Amino acid sequence: MNLAIFASGNGSNFTAIVKAVRGGMIKAGRLILVCDNPRAFVLKRAQKAGIPIVLVSRRDFSCRRDFERAITQRLVYYKIDLVVLAGFMRMLSPAFVREYRSRILNIHPSLLPDFKGAHAIKDAFEKKVAFTGVTVHFVDSEMDHGPVILQEKIAIRKKESLACLEKRIHNLEHRLYPQVVKLFCEGKMRKQK
Repeated sequence: MNLAIFASGNGSNFTAIVKAVRGGMIKAGRLILVCDNPRAFVLKRAQKAGIPIVLVSRRDFSCRRDFERAITQRLVYYKIDLVVLAGFMRMLSPAFVREYRSRILNIHPSLLPDFKGAHAIKDAFEKKVAFTGVTVHFVDSEMDHGPVILQEKIAIRKKESLACLEKRIHNLEHRLYPQVVKLFCEGKMRKQK
């Protein structure tokens, strides 16, 4: 099973998955990084790990279709079976999602459908909800939507800082996402209908 991890920023989930592959937890043949941000720290992580990088900046293309076509060409070249979104800050088009239907995973730092969007941890913290958590799901054409694969909740502690909550959420992500990718690679996951 060949994996493409899509990331736009720091890349801590990228690193968690790479460690799981290198440690033998996830049985993967090939692993690549797809990044749309030439300044993303994840690029340094990939270089250090010796992972091939596909850097495709949206600014280099006149439309999203051409941008995604360039990505798809690289996915075909590397014979990618599974797309793993790990902080990729772009919506994929319905056409891209259809092409990779049941083969695109995403992780989100809330208990979806609550707190969609880029600031989910902060939104949950400021709303003062009792619980938040992490969701891993199949991707469809809506933002932070699609069949849920795994969710785990954590209590927001009294007097907990936002930074502390963020750290606990990220630690939970780093544990859950490799588990789901492992299940997919072993053919043990029910695909979306």
